[in-house]
Amino acid sequence: MLTSKEQKRAADEISNSSNTIGKGTYLEGNIETYGNIRIEGKITGNIKSKSKVALGPQSHVQGNIMAQNADIEGEIKGKIEISELLVLKATAIINGDIITGKMVVEPGAIFNGSCKMGAVVKDIKIGADNGLSRAVPQPEIKTV
Repeated sequence: MLTSKEQKRAADEISNSSNTIGKGTYLEGNIETYGNIRIEGKITGNIKSKSKVALGPQSHVQGNIMAQNADIEGEIKGKIEISELLVLKATAIINGDIITGKMVVEPGAIFNGSCKMGAVVKDIKIGADNGLSRAVPQPEIKTV
């Protein structure tokens, strides 16, 4: 059985992990991670991180993003929910609504949508459905 110190250390190791989707990579599907993620390629799907999401200048995301923090340099078509700090760099292009605790917008960033700041963002649940996947129909059971 794990002690609380061992559980905390394991959780810290998971949240300190890093993931990268490289330039020239196209991914179709949802991404969920406890650690940081950097995206240089193209994603069609939702991204959820308990840590930080960083999008490079050539990145394209068509889907929703939910994370603790985010640095955006690329293009997003979808809703963005950031619980702490969202940074829109000069090359960022956002087409969708934003909900965030705090936001920094550099001159040159493009944003089309509504924005709620200081709002309480719902807890980020990894592995939970949260409406991101389709419901699988259950077979009908008939009794005779």
